[in-house]
Amino acid sequence: MPFRSKRTLETWVDEFRTTREGGALITVLVQDGAGGADTGLVIVPLRIGSTEVYMQPVSIGDARWSVSFGARADEFELTAAELHALAAELLVAASLCQFLQEKSVGYEEDPEADAGD
Repeated sequence: MPFRSKRTLETWVDEFRTTREGGALITVLVQDGAGGADTGLVIVPLRIGSTEVYMQPVSIGDARWSVSFGARADEFELTAAELHALAAELLVAASLCQFLQEKSVGYEEDPEADAGD
């Protein structure tokens, strides 16, 4: 069954970092999918807005990725400069999501290959 393991996603994120600035804080976690499959979860922390963006495959074998924003308890106000900084962080997140989708098209990985992770 096609999926993207933590190891694969870490390789892809490292590759993304070589092509774009701003990805230093991106992390990859194991995300347990159906049947215990490692489907991958990518976290992009946002310095402005104090939350994270979570990215994960829509489903095992699907090249599309979904993006979720971490919950915030309070409203927040930004200056124009802070809003520009947030927009830059979101642009990195959007570029990463597109990059992961492009890498996922037609990608198949043997689930047994990462059984020791």
